[in-house]
Amino acid sequence: MKTTFENQHDKAKWFVVDAKDKILGRLATRIATLLRGKHKPTYTPFMDSGDFVVVVNAEKIAVTGKKLTDKIYYHHSMYPNGLKAEALGKRLQRKPEDVIMHAVWGMLPKGSLGRDMLKKLKVYKGENHPHEAQRPEKLAI
Repeated sequence: MKTTFENQHDKAKWFVVDAKDKILGRLATRIATLLRGKHKPTYTPFMDSGDFVVVVNAEKIAVTGKKLTDKIYYHHSMYPNGLKAEALGKRLQRKPEDVIMHAVWGMLPKGSLGRDMLKKLKVYKGENHPHEAQRPEKLAI
């Protein structure tokens, strides 16, 4: 018996998620599930069968505990003494989109498949986004 696979890009849906007052980790797990396509009955681990996700109000994300001051993002420039550190609170003020992208990237597979899935995530500051032509569905999380 031969296994058949559907072309999933033709059936990809678009979802809009409002991040206002949502917990960062719980929001990221739901987004990662949508991007991977695990909510569909045709899920296949080695195929990109997920949907597109647009996140608005990224600057209004919530975190629990003392993460705003204690959670540190590190980056190294590969030069001597090139380690940069930034707290979550400062990163939210400077680039709130990166906080959600970083959290979701940690939950996706590494490699070219995960990079392709991450390209289907669009994160914006504020209420507006340029994807109205795709007629995205509002998703309550």
